[in-house]
Amino acid sequence: MEEAYADYMGFILTLNEGVKGKKLTCEYEVSETVEKLVDLLGTLDRWITETPPVDQPSRFGNKAYRTWFSKLEQEAEALVSAVLPAEKAAAAPEVAVYLKESVGNPTRIDYGTGHEAAFAAFLCCLCKVGALRISDQLAIVFKVFNRYLQVMRKLQQTYRMEPAGSQGVWGLDDFQFLPFIWGSAQFIDHPTLEPRHFIDERVLNEHYQDYMFLDCIKFINEMKTGPFAEHSNQLWNISAVPSWSKVNQGLIRMYKAECLEKFPVIQHFKFGSLLSIQPARP
Repeated sequence: MEEAYADYMGFILTLNEGVKGKKLTCEYEVSETVEKLVDLLGTLDRWITETPPVDQPSRFGNKAYRTWFSKLEQEAEALVSAVLPAEKAAAAPEVAVYLKESVGNPTRIDYGTGHEAAFAAFLCCLCKVGALRISDQLAIVFKVFNRYLQVMRKLQQTYRMEPAGSQGVWGLDDFQFLPFIWGSAQFIDHPTLEPRHFIDERVLNEHYQDYMFLDCIKFINEMKTGPFAEHSNQLWNISAVPSWSKVNQGLIRMYKAECLEKFPVIQHFKFGSLLSIQPARP
């Protein structure tokens, strides 16, 4: 098992433990680095607004995305430098690679769980260089990753991005996976809300601001038409699982099998000194 994979999964699971039973709206510490990351994501968001889609014959994959992406390519190192502590400035080029990998593919104009994994790897690297700390874990998921999710949705919608490596109706979701893992952890030991409740419109509207999982379901419902059981079969099946801890464990297993074992991402991952490709020590 490569050390990078072990590091990456360890990071995902540490955050999973951290968010158990917590609402998005709960109190948590917000460090200066977290604020800077939110600013960075705000910049990416602003660039989308400044780069409207162009008129083109094809409905999907708007070419204006490439203009947006080239701006990120030019600026990524500077953006990352602004987030890093001064004494870690030398890590900027390597960390910036993960940031550039995390927003979709400019050739195919698509986005998928591999890009999402690159963003998590970007955050993992920031922990490794000491820019983020263990005390930031709630803010990493609830503030930084949640903001990333909003920006990715805006990208997907503005430029009509294609799902990358999607399994169609058999995939969990066209674009994301991690918010379902962390989102199911938020519900563990919830006194009233069970997995069967997340397909109930009233529950969604009442609680989506507190729970990442519901926010994702709400977004799917806004984007897709027809019966939920048809367009999101895997998620529909999850609603039949008796407890959130079982959902959470099942999603982690599925993530390892479907996203990481195949890890088209890991092929694309640029292994440098931070996430090494050394075999992990047993």
